[in-house]
Amino acid sequence: MFSVFTGIVETVGTLESIDRGHDCLRLRITAPEIMTDVAHGDSIAVNGVCLTVTDFDREGFIADVMQVTLDYTTLGGLTKGSRVNLERAMVSGARYGGHIVQGHVDGTATLMSRTPSENWEVFRFRLNDATLGKYVAKKGSVALNGTSLTVAEVSDAVSGQESWFEVSLIPTTLKDTMLGDVGVGDTVNVECDVLAKYVERLHS
Repeated sequence: MFSVFTGIVETVGTLESIDRGHDCLRLRITAPEIMTDVAHGDSIAVNGVCLTVTDFDREGFIADVMQVTLDYTTLGGLTKGSRVNLERAMVSGARYGGHIVQGHVDGTATLMSRTPSENWEVFRFRLNDATLGKYVAKKGSVALNGTSLTVAEVSDAVSGQESWFEVSLIPTTLKDTMLGDVGVGDTVNVECDVLAKYVERLHS
């Protein structure tokens, strides 16, 4: 199954419960706003991570998270009551408002600073896997916790400890996604632009 997302968050859900196994998690997420047409086996991006619906009702859904996903994402750090960005997989013929997002998280980034302005707020992130810096370009696209954003600035270094990038968030994004909850020192899921990854692969 191949699912595509746009990075346009539909709603913010609430993590109702977590069942922790030895090398897995089972999440129950409440999100009645998007449950009208959800079916068993559907894909939903949770903070940018493509998960499969294993059970559902009118109020929310259940999804399993395996070890490799826990290794590369922030899902293992969620707690009961955490707010999460949600987007159902794109349907054929729908308007494409963001960029191509697969729900395949490449790594995480830590928020270094939040700088408010009159009409937006600048977030600076440090890539926790510095090798991802080569995929993040000024004016390019990046998905943070599943939210499609435009990169405003990048560090000169594409790898190493100084590999950072900035995004500017408008009030609507801060209000309608959980990115407004992110504080300095918190980590978010990062999915780099898939086109950048394929270009790098072709030239390697």
